[in-house]
Amino acid sequence: MTTGAPTPVHPTPDRPGRPQQQPRRSRLRTFVPLGLAGWLVLEIWLLTLVAGASSGLVVFLLLLAGVVLGAVVIKRAGRRAFRNLNEALQRGTAPSRGGNGLMMLGGLLLMIPGLLSDAAGLLLLLPPVQKAVGAFAERRLRVAAATPGTLGDAFQQARIHRPDGKVVQGEVVRDER
Repeated sequence: MTTGAPTPVHPTPDRPGRPQQQPRRSRLRTFVPLGLAGWLVLEIWLLTLVAGASSGLVVFLLLLAGVVLGAVVIKRAGRRAFRNLNEALQRGTAPSRGGNGLMMLGGLLLMIPGLLSDAAGLLLLLPPVQKAVGAFAERRLRVAAATPGTLGDAFQQARIHRPDGKVVQGEVVRDER
């Protein structure tokens, strides 16, 4: 991808004065594919264990039940989120913060074939687990809570990012005619 910015080069330890040709790879880009590969191998291993203990038909029915239950959960959570958004827009307030996103994630995990993902999806459907995961995600991601007021208040503040990296504070003024 070309952005116009030069590719950063880092000096190599064995040649301090000479730049390295390729940039360093982040830890996230290194370990996420390894984690996904390990998770995939574990899922396949568990499915073969269950198939060996019972039969392939039981495994197929478990996977099919997970897909159907996940679809139902996603549909229900999506309808509830849409209803909450419509009610908030009619009242002119910010939408209430519910566990719809985590319910949808739980439904998605149920739809992914595998027993570990099904267990994680079922756990995310429990309200205490949703609260704990939501609180952890808020702390970890440092998400600022929305200030109370109308939905329009959320869009009043604007930040303009300049090419040199400086942020210019601004306020959106609407010309109501």
